[in-house]
Amino acid sequence: MAFQILINLIIAVTWAFLQNSFTASHFFFGYVVGIFILFILRKFLIFDFYMDRVWALVKLLFLFVVELVKSNIDVIKIILSPKLKNKTGIIAVETRLDSKLEITLLAGLISLTPGTISMDFSDNGKTIYIHSLDIPDKEKMIEQIHNTFERAIMEVTN
Repeated sequence: MAFQILINLIIAVTWAFLQNSFTASHFFFGYVVGIFILFILRKFLIFDFYMDRVWALVKLLFLFVVELVKSNIDVIKIILSPKLKNKTGIIAVETRLDSKLEITLLAGLISLTPGTISMDFSDNGKTIYIHSLDIPDKEKMIEQIHNTFERAIMEVTN
């Protein structure tokens, strides 16, 4: 991936030199031309196109913003309700992620979402203990974490 970014930057700088204009717009256009060239070359060479990971990262950020808004609404409902009907609790989420960076990113995304916080890790680092303000169904919450954040992190890192 780093090699592709370097090639793309070289193409962008070369484009700016050939245009004899070193403005940001010519550099940006050269970068887009480089993306197009690398996209075509991916069919002839054996490498993963790096913009796929960039797109996966954009989707992860969008997913986080959506979950952030949804959880903020849930926390507001809990705060403004006259009677507390929420079921607080601690759940253990067994993760399928491999590296410590991926697991830390998952724990950070969970902690940044209002109403939840990552409390601790198991000894092997594969289980995250999470406290939540409202857990109506533990299995559904674990499945939601697996299907949203964990899957999006695997798309970015694999």
